[in-house]
Amino acid sequence: MTFYDREDELAALESAFDSPGHDFHVIYGRRRVGKTKLLKEFCADRPHIYFLAAQESEHRQREKFVEHVAETVDDRVPRIDGWDEAFEYLGETLASERRVVVIDEFPYLAEENDSIPSYIQAFVDEQLQHTNSMFVLCGSSVSTMESEVLGHESPLYGRRTGQIDLQPFSFRQARDAISYDLEDAIRSYSVTGGTPMYLTLFDYDESLAENIRSRILSPTAVLYNEPEFLLRTELRNPARYMSILEAVALGHTTPNEISGATGIDPGPLSKYLQTLRRLRLIDREVPVTASGQKSKRSRYRVADEFLRFWFRYVEPNRSSIEEAPTVVFDGSIEPDLPTHVAPTFEDICQEAVWEAIRRGDLDPYAEVGRWWYGEDEIDIVGLGPDDDRLFLAECKWTSDLVGHALVENLQSKTERVRWGPETREERFALFSKSGFADGLEDDLDDTWSLFTLEDLEILF
Repeated sequence: MTFYDREDELAALESAFDSPGHDFHVIYGRRRVGKTKLLKEFCADRPHIYFLAAQESEHRQREKFVEHVAETVDDRVPRIDGWDEAFEYLGETLASERRVVVIDEFPYLAEENDSIPSYIQAFVDEQLQHTNSMFVLCGSSVSTMESEVLGHESPLYGRRTGQIDLQPFSFRQARDAISYDLEDAIRSYSVTGGTPMYLTLFDYDESLAENIRSRILSPTAVLYNEPEFLLRTELRNPARYMSILEAVALGHTTPNEISGATGIDPGPLSKYLQTLRRLRLIDREVPVTASGQKSKRSRYRVADEFLRFWFRYVEPNRSSIEEAPTVVFDGSIEPDLPTHVAPTFEDICQEAVWEAIRRGDLDPYAEVGRWWYGEDEIDIVGLGPDDDRLFLAECKWTSDLVGHALVENLQSKTERVRWGPETREERFALFSKSGFADGLEDDLDDTWSLFTLEDLEILF
């Protein structure tokens, strides 16, 4: 598999390893996001010990760990009776040579023995800090990594010298892997999202339709059961969580709507939603002008584009896909795909706004996000850093040219955005897949910016 991007993360690890003294790094993030690939790329040309934990008994995991350390340093396997001795042995091997030591899927160790963090604390304090080696704990269970390694009550709190919360690729980052033209790249990103594994499973010499049919709708394809597999690795009884994800993917975004669609009472539902947020499978959004924690105008959205696609099109049509996948694609997916792509396009336009701010093409804004109140919605609203400037934009993923009607519609909603003083400065933008009506740009003053796909291609 080709290694894409991650230059910043690699540079951070390389800088830490090349600096004098010891390093204790923590790397975590959702499954399939590329943590192991990043670490193997970093370790490739450095002396290292890489251990992948598994869901096995504590005794067997400890045996394998010690065996792996001994094999790596070309030593006979010593007799080890506990994790304290195992880490002491690891420390002895680091006294003679500078190495990178990685324990991947660390939560599997912590599940079997909750004293493991204490043993690692002793190893860091008494042995690692006297070396020039790097020790890395990596894990996909974000909650375990945040509580057992990074949390205030963890024995390891305050020991780390660096951490990486590895995120899926943004569209700009994923663009290197998607060799379609920009319009099809946006469509493709709305299907795979920025998860590296999903991106690289597609063959971009084939059409998007063929990739969907062969790599998602085929019952033998890896992605056909992927979301269910992910949930079963994290949750003992995923059925209700799958119902919630399907409801959100189909457009039920408020707690009341989700409760109505799933039949789950609001009380238990809030706990399910918290768990899905903790697993980074859904996001909670509030209007950009609202207070995040206090606002009652929250909406939920599936946090990953591939999961949103799967729960929108695959999960509700499993029986039909088993019998006639082409019929499902032609009849249900392809006609509806523009509706699915539209929210992704909004996210990409928001990403473009930040890129334009970084380049100085737009004025700086402290926050950028969606806004809604009652029946009114605006795709992108930016808040000036001094509460005196407002940026408002709409994004259209349609086959029609954007004209004066959208300009008037956006202006009519602007006064209902209650933020800043009456003297605030207002700036506007329109993003359009298909371009703009003749003469529109000439009719607008310099407070307006118009972005076509060609303009986005330049930004990205």
